[in-house]
Amino acid sequence: MYAKDLLKNKVALVTGGRSGIGYAIAKQFLQLGAKVFICSRKADKLAKAAEELSAFGECHYQPCDIRKMDDIKSLAATIKKTCGQLDILINNAGGQFPALTEYINEKGWNAVINNNLNGTFYVTQQMYNVFFSKQQSGVIVNIIVDVFRGFPGMAHSAAARAGVENLTKTLAQEWAINNVRINCVAPGIIESSGLKTYPPMIQEELNKGREENPMKRYGTVEEVSNAVTFFSSDLSSYVSGTTLYVDGAGHLGNNRMSLVNIFRKMM
Repeated sequence: MYAKDLLKNKVALVTGGRSGIGYAIAKQFLQLGAKVFICSRKADKLAKAAEELSAFGECHYQPCDIRKMDDIKSLAATIKKTCGQLDILINNAGGQFPALTEYINEKGWNAVINNNLNGTFYVTQQMYNVFFSKQQSGVIVNIIVDVFRGFPGMAHSAAARAGVENLTKTLAQEWAINNVRINCVAPGIIESSGLKTYPPMIQEELNKGREENPMKRYGTVEEVSNAVTFFSSDLSSYVSGTTLYVDGAGHLGNNRMSLVNIFRKMM
């Protein structure tokens, strides 16, 4: 689909790049000529992913907890020392757990907000200050979720991702003068390793949900990475502050209450 040298001479950072959507993005970037850094918290699994990705191009890795500024500063320093530049930042790292809102405790709420919203802000701010503001160029893509009509059963993640989306709109305006573009990609339910982490009853409901999607299927990690590549390249050079839904039109018509209904049946 894309020219094989589309991202030649570009350096990209993909947070959460060891698996799922992040892995697919890193792989496509490497195939298109970019040098790629991936990070996540688990060093052993990260090293294995980097080894596999190196078959497609120059891939570096460093463990990093995006909730910890010291980790982020160390990662930025490594990128600068290794490549001297950063052109693309993909904020993909994040996590959440399904729960009825009335049962989310303080610890659970803060964990998701800190990871999905605060972590995204910390990484974005640091990479802007170290690289993009000085280079007077840069591209940022934030991977969020389909929160167009809310996210029942995931109130903590819905709040965090909506915050990231509004942060995106804000930074698109503030940083446009420095030739920095920032957009969101909002995947619907994607056939990735993340689906396997949910309990059997939720997986069963997810399987039923395929028929509720207007396209009668779920997406692939490659379909998400294609959208991310568009935003990351000069093909979208006049696009900033927007959100692209990769969900088979699900944000317009899917049943949003399936998770909540599962929990209520279990009670």
